Amino acid sequence: MRNLTFWFIAFVITISSAIYQRMTGPTYPIRDSVEIDNTQIKYKLGRSHGGETDHPVKINVPNPNISGYLMYKRYKTDDKWTRVDMTREDERLVAYLPHQPPAGKLLYKVFLTAGEVKISLSNDEPIIIRFKGDVPAWALIPHVLAMFLAMLVSNRAGIEALDRSRNPRKYALWAAGLLFIGGMILGPVVQKFAFGEFWAGIPFGFDLTDNKTLIAMLGWTAAIIAGRGGKPARVWVIAAAILLLAVYMIPHSMFGSEFDYSTGEVTQG
Repeated sequence: MRNLTFWFIAFVITISSAIYQRMTGPTYPIRDSVEIDNTQIKYKLGRSHGGETDHPVKINVPNPNISGYLMYKRYKTDDKWTRVDMTREDERLVAYLPHQPPAGKLLYKVFLTAGEVKISLSNDEPIIIRFKGDVPAWALIPHVLAMFLAMLVSNRAGIEALDRSRNPRKYALWAAGLLFIGGMILGPVVQKFAFGEFWAGIPFGFDLTDNKTLIAMLGWTAAIIAGRGGKPARVWVIAAAILLLAVYMIPHSMFGSEFDYSTGEVTQG
C-alpha cells in the first residue's frame, strides 16, 4: 500500500509540474474572450507553428456584422507593419501569417471591428509566434514520453530516499537512464528537426532548454556516482530529484532558438 501511495504522490507532482511548465511557456496559445456588437467571442491565438505552411489565424465569429484584420512584422527588425484583412469562412474569420524559417519569429496583432467599434484581441500588444520545422512523430513521441517518465521516476526516487527503510538506488538508475535517453539523445534529434541544431547549449550556446537538461543530467550523474556499490546515497538522490523538479518548473522553450534576420543565422538564448 505504501508503494502505491508513493507512486501516486510522484505522479501528482509530475503531472502538476508538466502542466505548469507547458501553460507558462512562451509558446502556449493565448486564450481569452471579448464582447463586440453584443456578441461574445472566444478565441485562441497561436504562439508556435511547425511545418512548411503559413500559420492560420482563425476566430469563430458567427455575427456577420463583425469583420477583422491582422497586422504583422518580423521580430527584431525595422520592417513596417503589414495588414491582412480576414476573410469569412462560414462562421469563422480567417487570415494567414507567412511561413518563416525555423526559429523565425513574427509579431502580430488581431483586431475585430463592427461599424465604428474596433477591439484588439491582445490589448494592442503584439503577440510573438515562433516557427519551427516539422518534427516527425517517431522522434517527438518517444522524447516526450521518456522525459515524462524520467520526471516521474525521479520524483519516485526522491520520495523513496526519504524513507530510511528503503534503498532508492534502482529508481535513481532508471531516472538517470530515462533522462539521458529523453534529454541527451532524443532531445537533440527533436531540436535538429525543429531548428536545425542538435545542441545549442553549453559550450556552443545558451539555449535554456538544453542547458537546464544538462544541469539536471549532471545532478543525476553525481547521484549515481555517489551510490556506487549499492549505497542509497539519500542526500544525493533527494538533491538530484529536487534539481530536476526545479528545472522542470522553468517554462518550456524560454530563451530558446531564435532566427536572426540580419545575419540569417539561428542564435540561442
